[in-house]
Amino acid sequence: MPLLDLEPCIYPDNLLEASPEAVETASWWVLHTRPRAEKTLARRLSERGTGFYLPLYQREWRNRGRLFQSYLPLFPGYVFLHGDRDVRLAALETNLVANVIPVEDQEQLRGDLFRVHHLLTTGAPVTPEERLEPGDAVEITKGPLAGLEGKVLKRGKHLRFVIEVQFLRRAVSAEVESWMIQPLGLPTACAANAG
Repeated sequence: MPLLDLEPCIYPDNLLEASPEAVETASWWVLHTRPRAEKTLARRLSERGTGFYLPLYQREWRNRGRLFQSYLPLFPGYVFLHGDRDVRLAALETNLVANVIPVEDQEQLRGDLFRVHHLLTTGAPVTPEERLEPGDAVEITKGPLAGLEGKVLKRGKHLRFVIEVQFLRRAVSAEVESWMIQPLGLPTACAANAG
């Protein structure tokens, strides 16, 4: 039973697939929000028609035998804003933003957010990762995550595929099977012969 329904977490829906013209006139900004203000800020940005992305994941837990669900920010305290300086100023006027972090490498952040969004849209259960551990770069070659590149971690008996948002030094992960991945740079034919 969800406590609250999933709210819009991206505006517009095709924000991460923006045309080159849109990229030239707008910039990505990372908004560090006041505590627990991410969804409120996202609602306000959506109401104003402002481009933003707030990646959310579904969390489930049991309490007294009942199953509860909620949607939480993958990167607590952060909302990704897309717009010009006037849009940034309007976001600051909400009094929900503690700090605006400028983004040096716009294309890197857009690419990271695109991969996170793609992972979330597959419906795979994901887990926020606070710290990144060293791991081999891999590509998913089979299954619903095929085509994504990232790192693989081993947690206990399970492999986890990690997509990093380098700007925040945080990540998101999903469980994968060894048959779904291959090391980056390894030709597909070689991977088939190696297995």
